[in-house]
Amino acid sequence: MGSPRIIMKLIVAGVHDEPGDVRVIELRHPRKPLLPPFEPGSHVDVHLPDGKVRQYSLCGDPEDLSRYTIAVKRETDGRGGSAWIHDTIAAGAELPVSAPRNHFPLRECDGPVLLLAGGIGITPILAMARALCRQRKAFELHYFSRSRSLTPLLGTLEKIIGSESLRPHFDDQVETRQDIDSLLLARPDGAQLYYCGPPGFMAAVAQASRHWPDGTVHFEAFQPPARDDAPPEPFTIVLRNGTVVPVPADESALSAIRAAGVLLMASCENGVCGTCECGYLEGQPIHRDAVLSNDARDRRFIPCVSRATGVLKLDL
Repeated sequence: MGSPRIIMKLIVAGVHDEPGDVRVIELRHPRKPLLPPFEPGSHVDVHLPDGKVRQYSLCGDPEDLSRYTIAVKRETDGRGGSAWIHDTIAAGAELPVSAPRNHFPLRECDGPVLLLAGGIGITPILAMARALCRQRKAFELHYFSRSRSLTPLLGTLEKIIGSESLRPHFDDQVETRQDIDSLLLARPDGAQLYYCGPPGFMAAVAQASRHWPDGTVHFEAFQPPARDDAPPEPFTIVLRNGTVVPVPADESALSAIRAAGVLLMASCENGVCGTCECGYLEGQPIHRDAVLSNDARDRRFIPCVSRATGVLKLDL
C-alpha cells in the first residue's frame, strides 16, 4: 500500500525553454540548502491548484541536491497540467512538490547498459546517463526524435556525454535512422536495457526486446498503454479480512476499495505512477497499467486502472 509522501513548497529558481515545446524548471527549497536525495529514474509529484497531481521525472544531477530539475512538454491533448505549467509558472513562483519516488531504478550490473529514449522520455534517461558517466561505466544512449530541431535537452546531453556513447536518431535524417528491432536483436553479454518514451515507441521497444531474459529490461511509461474496446465487466474484490467489495463495470477498483473504508493512497489514477500498487493473493487480474514488470504482474496489482475476471483476493 502506498504511504503518504512529504510535500514541500518549493520555489521556482529558473525557467527556460527547450526544443519540442518543452519547458525546463529548476526548483529550490526556500530555506534549506539541500533537498531530499534522489536516484536516477526518480520522479516527483507536482500538486496543481485544482487539486490534481502530475508526475515529472527528475532530469538533473543526483549529486546536486541544491535543486530539482524537471522538464515539462506541453501536451495539447493532455489533461491540462502541462498547459497550466507552461502558461503560469515563472521564476519566483511556489510549487507544492513531493519528495522523490523511484519506480525506475538504475540497477547494479557488471555488463554494459543500453539506454533508449523517445522524445520527452529522455528525462529519466538523462539522470541515468549522468550517473553512468560519473561511474565510468560502459553504456550507449540511443535518442529517437522526429528532428534535431524538435529534440529537447540534446544540447545538455552533448555536453555531458561523449560522442562514443550518445547516438541521436532523427526521422528526417536518413543517415541517423536506427531500426529498433535490429538494435535489440543481439543482446551483449550481461547487458541491461532501460527505455522511456511515447506509447508507440514503448510498444516498439517492448516487442523488439521480448527475447531478452527476464530481469534485464526496465521501462517507465508516461501514459498507459492503449486499451482494447471491450467494455469493462463487473468483478469482485475480497480483502484479507474477508470483506467482499463489488466493483461495478463503471467504477474503478480503487474507488470501490476506498468506498469500503480502506485508505489507499493514489496519485495519477491513470496507471503510470504506481502509488496505489498493492499485492494480490488469488484470482485473475486484467492488468492495464504501465508500471508493473512482467514478473511483478504475477503478484502485484494497480487498482486505479486494472480490473479482474470473477473474484480477486487482494493483500489489503
